[in-house]
Amino acid sequence: MHVGLEHYLVVSALLFNLGLLGVIARRNLLVIYMSLELMLNAANLALVSFSRFNNNLNGQVMVFFIITVAAAEVAVGLALIVALYRKKQTAHVEDLTTMKL
Repeated sequence: MHVGLEHYLVVSALLFNLGLLGVIARRNLLVIYMSLELMLNAANLALVSFSRFNNNLNGQVMVFFIITVAAAEVAVGLALIVALYRKKQTAHVEDLTTMKL
């Protein structure tokens, strides 16, 4: 069986939809944050797939930069979540009605 571009795109779409469901349905900040990262990685999978099947490295180079920016995003995002948790003693979205610390 040959694994084609459409197989990778289906997996990417499933991962993206799973992440979107996590963002919409969950109320815990950490779960929402992990779901956002899952959506970002689904987009990365689609970019790498297109790049591979078009024999062009531009998509893979773009993914390299996206992963670099995502690493910085994780550091800042987790620092914000930890700061909110220390201040409010909760990680649930409905308990955080204001962003003021």
